Amino acid sequence: MRLKDRVAIVTGGAKGIGRASALELAREGAKVVVGDIDRAEGERTAFEIVEKGGTARFIHADTSDYESVEGLVKETIRSFGRLDIMFNNAGIGNPPVSVLDMPPEEYHRTVAVNQHGVFYGIKAAGNAMKEKGGVIINTASVYGFFADRRHFPYHASKGAVVMMTKAAALELARYNIRVVAVAPGLVDTEIVAPWKQRPDLWRTVEKAQMRGRVAKPEEVAKAVAFLASDDASFVNGSVLFVDDGAASFKR
Repeated sequence: MRLKDRVAIVTGGAKGIGRASALELAREGAKVVVGDIDRAEGERTAFEIVEKGGTARFIHADTSDYESVEGLVKETIRSFGRLDIMFNNAGIGNPPVSVLDMPPEEYHRTVAVNQHGVFYGIKAAGNAMKEKGGVIINTASVYGFFADRRHFPYHASKGAVVMMTKAAALELARYNIRVVAVAPGLVDTEIVAPWKQRPDLWRTVEKAQMRGRVAKPEEVAKAVAFLASDDASFVNGSVLFVDDGAASFKR
């Protein structure tokens, strides 16, 4: 087990990529704290880890609020004595609307979770890791590298995560803290669930990947576990695409 006895926080760990990653990190031996605003699903994730013989607990956390994220980190350390891995994964999509018609409150809501939440996680976890080092992993997106119509706030927030990862890596290297990111392509989660109700749209979405299918959350989780492990000990300031080549070819 590559992560035996290490302590990890996964924000947005109740569902989707976060849930799959929490389960995978636990399978690799980590003690996992599931942070989420969804108490019922978050507790279900933690319970499943414990049921499979792992160690986990749920802590309610709102990543759009710094005090909540800082509290998540502090409570984790109170429970397990340390923090080795911080996966800043919590994220939301935005309703598909032109930038000209985008309500300001919708823009701010998306950025508050996707961008500010990552900053809060980097700051809180970074301060907790200064003495012993650690790994901070952020969820970016292929949408942080190329644009599509009607997703302006999502693009803005995920593009910011890319540069936040690089800038934080540069600053925190002196403390032996690695900062990296995953950039998934289309993943079969709740964010894209409405698209599956339209077969024509879903076929188009599938074709956006080189091999014509959408990723499973577990496939992203495998990449997260690699980045968290010593197998990635010389990977820093990098963004790992988990997109089946979606960002590599012109449609």
